Amino acid sequence: MQDRPSARTLQQRLGEGVVLGAEGYVFELERRGYIKAGPYVPEVILDAPEAVIQLHREFLRAGAEVMVALTYYAHREKLKIVGREGDLEEMNRTAVRVANQVAREGGALVAANISNTWSYDPADAKRTGAIVRAQYEEQLGWAVDEGVDFVIAETNDYLGEALVGLDVCHALGLPAMVTFATVQPTSTYDGYTYVDACCRAADAGAAIVGLNCSRGPQTMKPLLTEILAAVDTAVAAQPVPYRTCDATPAFESLTTPDGGRAFPIQLEPFSCTRFEMADFARWAQRSGISYLGICCGGGPHHVRAMAEVLGRETPASRYSPAIDLHPVLGTATAEHQGMGGWAA
Repeated sequence: MQDRPSARTLQQRLGEGVVLGAEGYVFELERRGYIKAGPYVPEVILDAPEAVIQLHREFLRAGAEVMVALTYYAHREKLKIVGREGDLEEMNRTAVRVANQVAREGGALVAANISNTWSYDPADAKRTGAIVRAQYEEQLGWAVDEGVDFVIAETNDYLGEALVGLDVCHALGLPAMVTFATVQPTSTYDGYTYVDACCRAADAGAAIVGLNCSRGPQTMKPLLTEILAAVDTAVAAQPVPYRTCDATPAFESLTTPDGGRAFPIQLEPFSCTRFEMADFARWAQRSGISYLGICCGGGPHHVRAMAEVLGRETPASRYSPAIDLHPVLGTATAEHQGMGGWAA
């Protein structure tokens, strides 16, 4: 195992206050032209690692305290879809190395990452669970070799699959954050309420439990409130930065004006501003959330706004907006006063 964990462990940082993470790598890199929407396999790790390094650095500068290895969907079943299962080990090892490289630049934690595999079937849990376990053991075995501080096991649709991942983490001696996607109104696809799923994951030894992806800030809040009241362990909140509502609580269900599917590449009209994400961060801190982040669709500007509302000055804060210096909208200069109708 390489020279990690970091000087300050995940538990130490949790004891010091809210840990701020940042995800959404796959969506952001797709927008930048490095990942194919649809399969969402992180081929960019091998095809353009400099793009991943740059995004890690942008999140780090914006205040993220965790560099998440881009191994979401970098498992055997997904790589088969794009014909790159032969690159499995190299892709996983490179992702962790890149995360470590940037983490050292700012003293951040490094998280291994496992996700829903699309291989698990609760009706055939023993057989499919073994398939899932083998995939997680591969990914996390390489991550341990390269050096990580903890594991983010995320976007879990099934409690059963999440518990398989958690068991693999424990076998490798790694703390784990287990978070569930919330596509359905109240429960996982294997029939556990999201609150019960979090309780069971906590009872099974997860260091942090909570929710990620699917729901935007407003529709994630009620579930988070219930989870906070039900568990004694740290709780994580990583919503998507989209305006979901009671009628469409998950962003997978958002529709365009003509009734088409907005998810996953027509979501721009529903995007949250940096101020809305800052408001969510303020609520999360006051409510007792321990691990705060952002998921698919998140960008560094969101993360910086969330960090600053937590009272933190980040390297990117040097360039935080100063609208009073704008040549038309600003108040710090008398120039361009003849453009009073500009805003109209």
